[in-house]
Amino acid sequence: MKFINIIALTLVIIGAINWLLVGLFEFNLVDAIFGSLSILARIIYILVGVAGLWCIALYSKIAD
Repeated sequence: MKFINIIALTLVIIGAINWLLVGLFEFNLVDAIFGSLSILARIIYILVGVAGLWCIALYSKIAD
């Protein structure tokens, strides 16, 4: 379970950095690397979204 938490947090951090770049510079790193809405970019977006949902469960671990 710890491994999944580490992967999820890493993906959330990648997503956060991408949103920072979009907000500051209007530069989407995922699209730049994988192409605008290519299948690989969509997979990355899906994985980041699932990781974000997974990290919701980490709130309970913080409260303990």
